[in-house]
Amino acid sequence: MKLTILGGGGFRVPLVYRALAGSPITEVALHDVAPGRLAAIRAVVARLPGPAVRTTTDLDDALADARFVFAAIRVDGLVGRTLDERVALAHGVLGQETTGAGGIAYGLRTVPVAVRIAERIAAVAPRAWTINFTNPAGMITEAMRRVLGDRVVGICDSPVGLIRRACAALDIPEGVAHADYVGLNHLGWLRGLRVDGTDRLPELLADDAALAGIEEARLIGPDWVRDLGALPNEYLYYYYRNREAVRAIRGAASTRSEYLAEQQERFYASVAADPAGALARWEATRAERDASYMAEGRGEAEERAAEDIAIGGYQEVALRLMEALSGAGPARVLILNVRGGGALGGLPADAVVEIPCAVGPHGITPLATGPLPGGMLGLLQQVKAVERDTIEAALTGSAALARRAFAQHPLVDSAAVARDLVDAYRKAHPSLLELLR
Repeated sequence: MKLTILGGGGFRVPLVYRALAGSPITEVALHDVAPGRLAAIRAVVARLPGPAVRTTTDLDDALADARFVFAAIRVDGLVGRTLDERVALAHGVLGQETTGAGGIAYGLRTVPVAVRIAERIAAVAPRAWTINFTNPAGMITEAMRRVLGDRVVGICDSPVGLIRRACAALDIPEGVAHADYVGLNHLGWLRGLRVDGTDRLPELLADDAALAGIEEARLIGPDWVRDLGALPNEYLYYYYRNREAVRAIRGAASTRSEYLAEQQERFYASVAADPAGALARWEATRAERDASYMAEGRGEAEERAAEDIAIGGYQEVALRLMEALSGAGPARVLILNVRGGGALGGLPADAVVEIPCAVGPHGITPLATGPLPGGMLGLLQQVKAVERDTIEAALTGSAALARRAFAQHPLVDSAAVARDLVDAYRKAHPSLLELLR
């Protein structure tokens, strides 16, 4: 089976490739618009066991005969992400790449490109399953569905990391617990963890020592987690502690994208100079990157726990999904970004949500979720409305819809700031200056 990876020059591609050793994937095509980055990642994976690999900058060539397409692109690179972050921060609001103003700006720039890619997939590889990891993952998956329908599914490693941390804290073996997780991408909660019919989550929430071992609880605060009666996805830190997050990011020497841009520039340059050392340099750079993840929530003096770095991995989610869909592995229940079809009450049936799904050769079936309390549901409804306005603005060029998306996001919450953000992003990004009218 052939797997095509779009964004094949991306830094995290070797994680996916390494997971393919012993899998049913026999061929990997790496596609990217940046030949230098593509060559560097090719040098890394050449030193790993796995299927045959080739690289190309021709999209149709990469897609031909693909059984699976993994989409992990970054429109405008880290330069674009830096502009998204800095414009938002200059207006006093969060600039994180998937959440708030930064996520809306990233979506506006990415949706048109993702839809064009979906059109090429439909034309060249109509039987392929598209697995989307391009951020903002829920929004981009929903946009690509307009072309690919149920053949596109979004994935994220945040829910599996949260569930594994919770199970480890309770000494529950992997695969034993049934996780009640529900939400949107980067906006969800673990509401229950059942083992043999007993919900073990209340036990975890009541245990100070166990809760201290959960990164999400440390970021957001154990008292608020207990008040919620659920473990939030780590990205809810930006909602529940928004003022602290904005203050920490604005006070830092550099934003996340500026840190990554400098780090990755060194990595790609070093591999170009010494391809033989590509793998060792990649491993060292990845360790630095993982240790600094969400550092604004921990403070400079607090290092990320080693067990948190070890847990998670979107490459594992992607592999399990491909194996289950192809029949090469067992049917599974996975947390995915899919059309809810009414499985999450209170949201439109055609909205993409992040919930447990039964996956097998038959396809993907979202599983019904229990009712959400008003606070959680209201937040999901508001952010989903923002996502949908962003998609429409990106596809129609409507500046009015873009302003509405910014204004209605709970982390912007000002029509005046929304207007200023649209004007500032149009000035910062040539593509948005051309798009939004």
